[in-house]
Amino acid sequence: MKNSLYLFTISMFIVIFSVGGCGTAPQETELGGGNDDVEQSSQAAPSDQQAEEEADQSTDSDEETSSEKQNLKEQESEEKNGSTEQQTEDAPRDGPLSTLKVHYIDVGQADAALLEFDSYKILIDAGDWNSNNVVNYLNSQNISAIDIAIGTHPDADHIGQLDKVVNQFDVGEVWLSGNTSSSKTFQRVLSAIEANGVDYDEPRTGDVFDVGSLQIEVLHPSRITGKANQESISLKLTYGETEFIFTGDAEKQQEQSMMQSGIDLDADILQLGHHGSNTSTSQAFLEAVSPEVAIYSAGTDNSYGHPHVEVVNAVKNYGATLYGTDVHGTIIVTTNGVTYDVTTKADGTITPSSKGSTSSEQTNQSEQEPNSSPSTNNDGCVDVNSATMEDLQQIIHIGPARAEDLIQLRPYDSIDDLSSINGIGPSRIDDIKSEGIACIGG
Repeated sequence: MKNSLYLFTISMFIVIFSVGGCGTAPQETELGGGNDDVEQSSQAAPSDQQAEEEADQSTDSDEETSSEKQNLKEQESEEKNGSTEQQTEDAPRDGPLSTLKVHYIDVGQADAALLEFDSYKILIDAGDWNSNNVVNYLNSQNISAIDIAIGTHPDADHIGQLDKVVNQFDVGEVWLSGNTSSSKTFQRVLSAIEANGVDYDEPRTGDVFDVGSLQIEVLHPSRITGKANQESISLKLTYGETEFIFTGDAEKQQEQSMMQSGIDLDADILQLGHHGSNTSTSQAFLEAVSPEVAIYSAGTDNSYGHPHVEVVNAVKNYGATLYGTDVHGTIIVTTNGVTYDVTTKADGTITPSSKGSTSSEQTNQSEQEPNSSPSTNNDGCVDVNSATMEDLQQIIHIGPARAEDLIQLRPYDSIDDLSSINGIGPSRIDDIKSEGIACIGG
């Protein structure tokens, strides 16, 4: 009996000791996974000495884990700070970027500029309708895709080859001002956009677009009222510390609106508005932009007298370096966002045309000055697709207002197309044909 009681007491002692031992088993709560927990719980219960050793190891492990976590946090903090510093270094105003090239393409009495940077391509205006020089230039630069094609306004010397660009290149989206035209050039552009399923946008003042490292800020128009030239899409492009401004054919009143918008107009390179006409580039606007370089696009010996003497003198007196496609050919500005270089196809000194107006009061008339010889073809007729305002008024029923409408609606495939001009009906078309002065060229 005593032996039984002794054995029973020993057995109970073992059971109690065993239960107490399980309570001291360490639990892996920090970095251990579920399988480790399962494996740990299935192990045999340790002895008191083992429990104490494991508890010490657990404390050491906890301290090591805490130390590791602290080190990890510090490392992550350093990496985060390093990442922030890298982002700061990559930010536009803190260091060189990849190369941006801005090509002011020589397209005669028209406008076209190509921007290339990283994998992006942007086209601002697309030359005149009666040429392929923009398409040919893009091909010469091995361009196959255009991310954004911008037509600043619907005149044929700015969107002339935009339909060809949309049809022949992979164009991501097209920006237009929203003003329309009944000209065949404009209608072809709309048809090309629709046929190719290209995205379409009408940017407005204050819109900001980030295209890779380039920021595009819309300066004008805030709205449209049907005034094509005046409501040209005007843009400020910022690439690092180098800034460009394009204003299409916007005029002095619209420049004033841009100055009143509150947008910072300061820029390094300014494309002179309206091909260097004195309708644009007021002294106040020139001072607001404060360019180091001014560039205009115009045709050699053009009938408008572009660039006008007032603008040339204003730019030179301000101290900016002046370039023009009529003198220098295609002009390329290359920048890394910090510094920039200007290269030209040809050397030359810009001399204002004698055809240019010398009085700001003659601004509107300066656009109407004829060539030294009329715009005629070999038969001596007035080419309605290229004649000046004054030459067009030699045609019966075509006065100043209709001559202006005629120019806006170019090109024409036949004399019958002149019926698109307000006030020119079938009987007047017959008169024009009978007179025999008007003809179709180009």
